[in-house]
Amino acid sequence: MPRKSFTAAGATAVGPYSHAVEAGDLIFLSGQTPLDSATGKLVEGDIAAQTEQCFQNLFNVLASAGLTEADVIKANVFLTNMGDFAAMNKVYATKFSAPYPARSTVAVAALPIGAQVEIELIARKG
Repeated sequence: MPRKSFTAAGATAVGPYSHAVEAGDLIFLSGQTPLDSATGKLVEGDIAAQTEQCFQNLFNVLASAGLTEADVIKANVFLTNMGDFAAMNKVYATKFSAPYPARSTVAVAALPIGAQVEIELIARKG
């Protein structure tokens, strides 16, 4: 069966992957780094600014699949510095309402293009 994928105008891919792929009633969103789709460059600023941009990109991908943040069931957050957890978490908390999606947050050695954060989501249709 061919993959059904979604591409969002307001998100940028830095490799050979789909922005999102449908599997049954689940939509798996590829990780989004804080790239500004208008410039194709990493947004300037601290971890809060980068987290905001990640969510802007992710929510554009969700919209391309006809979904919203209310459809998100799982998030995975990757940070290059766990010292940024509190600042990232402050932005993250504004993007969802209770009950919040399940989430994992892990520290990684590095991310593409020098990003400080990357976030991926899993959403459910209906």
